[in-house]
Amino acid sequence: MRVAILAHGKFPGRAKTAVGLLRYGDHEVVAVLDRERAGDRVRDHLVGVQDAPVVTGMADAPDCDALVVGIAPIGGGFQESWRPDVRTALQRGCDVVAGLHYFLAEDEEFAALAEEYGCELRDVRRPPDDLTVAEGTAGAVDARVVCTVGTDCSVGKMTASFELRDAARERGLDAAVVPTGQTGIMLAGWGVAVDRVISDFAAGAVERMVRQEGDRDLLIVEGQGALAHPAYSAVTLAILHGAQPDALALCHEAGREAVHGYESFSLPPAEAYARLYEDVAAPVSECAVEAGILNTSRLAGEAAAREAVGAYADSLGVPATDPVRFDADAVLDGLLDSG
Repeated sequence: MRVAILAHGKFPGRAKTAVGLLRYGDHEVVAVLDRERAGDRVRDHLVGVQDAPVVTGMADAPDCDALVVGIAPIGGGFQESWRPDVRTALQRGCDVVAGLHYFLAEDEEFAALAEEYGCELRDVRRPPDDLTVAEGTAGAVDARVVCTVGTDCSVGKMTASFELRDAARERGLDAAVVPTGQTGIMLAGWGVAVDRVISDFAAGAVERMVRQEGDRDLLIVEGQGALAHPAYSAVTLAILHGAQPDALALCHEAGREAVHGYESFSLPPAEAYARLYEDVAAPVSECAVEAGILNTSRLAGEAAAREAVGAYADSLGVPATDPVRFDADAVLDGLLDSG
């Protein structure tokens, strides 16, 4: 399938869905929509991903099958400045895929256009209707269950999850990601956006997904939020308890010292954050931080990145890496051998 990705004003640094699709998606990306970078190409900003032109709007995009909303603002709302692009996509016969809390299928204009032009509006954040509370049974699966957890939002949990999956598959292991957010769902083609689930059912949603895929060798449960985040800690805790993981991989962005968007809240030291995750998980599932994932994308040069990774590993006392800049092998060894 050929897709265009909407990322106005956020590409690439604050468009993690767009970047995830470019890096791990199976679809051909024909264009990225960003008015501020129109005329550029993806390769001007990112390496190791699909290349495509950056264009002003959907009217300038080549023929494609779908438009994907590649950004999700705080709160997951829809910005009216995107409406002309969604409208144009539907009028061109394209499906529209979004991971917002605002459901496009409930927008009267978009619903009417989709019906008129025979298109589909796919709101991947819409949860199933039959979710239940957790029973505390995810720990019984045969798979080795690893959860990617973070010191903050947007530090690389989704990226770490797919890098670990791919590294495990290269070794011949039957590995899969349990997608808990909109980007992971778009990439894997299934999953539940846990931050949209009723609180009582959130851990149960994760438990259900782990049990569904539990006969594999390795499951990597995609983390969301952060345990000490002033706004998003609830979804983090639900995933941690629902998954009952065997091991944790703690993700952090090099140089980040405060919660993004809540800069009055300082981040605890990495080693303190690791203990916090372990202590909170322990009553439900004894597990430890067995690996560190460091996002070094804001550091210039390999030498600086390696130094930062080394310092992060020392602070945690476990193997660490940046799986995008380097590889995931040392981290994967630690996560598998700890069992």
